[in-house]
Amino acid sequence: MSAIPLDTIQDYKTVVRERHSVRHYDPNWQISQAELMEILGEAALAPSSSNTQSWRFFVFHDKALKQRLLPIANNQQQVADASATVAVLGDIEGYKRAGQINGIGVDKGYMTPEFAEQFTANTLKGYGGLPPEVLTRISLVDGGLVSMQLMLSAKARGYDTVPMGGFNAAKLVEEFGIPSNLVPVMLIAIGRAAVPGRLTPRLPVEEVTFWNGEGLK
Repeated sequence: MSAIPLDTIQDYKTVVRERHSVRHYDPNWQISQAELMEILGEAALAPSSSNTQSWRFFVFHDKALKQRLLPIANNQQQVADASATVAVLGDIEGYKRAGQINGIGVDKGYMTPEFAEQFTANTLKGYGGLPPEVLTRISLVDGGLVSMQLMLSAKARGYDTVPMGGFNAAKLVEEFGIPSNLVPVMLIAIGRAAVPGRLTPRLPVEEVTFWNGEGLK
């Protein structure tokens, strides 16, 4: 099927309220690689620690590849039926690309060469001295940020998603030869819903918000 027309892109208030986790997808609906790249490109505008952008996307778009992923994802059928499933990975060595990233910033006029050089040096020194467990924690936070933005971008185009933490990360790494510097964050199925997502309640925001440190328990 063809892409959803861009004039269907919705305003933020609508998107954030109508995004629900969908677990049943139309297996005949296809999203093109070009449109998936647009969604990922918007997701990658998310903030990250020191702008290291340490997320990486492993896109399962091929039907046979999705079938290989299915048992690793505890046989959650949405992995195979959705148009694509994205494995969001965190690169604990992503900071090593600081020079490349800041070089782009110089080319675009976002920073001076002098600032870029100093920022790169500080990033390489600071992150290079961190233990793997800290780098992993940072990559998980950044991976969560980019994942949420991916899901909102997809919903704005009329597509549905579901984030999945229920998968065997070790088997994912082994089956697909994922390098040791890449940490699985989550899987995200994306496609066209066959059955609407179930509505879920939320706690009143007044119960989870505390002003000036008062009332925390």
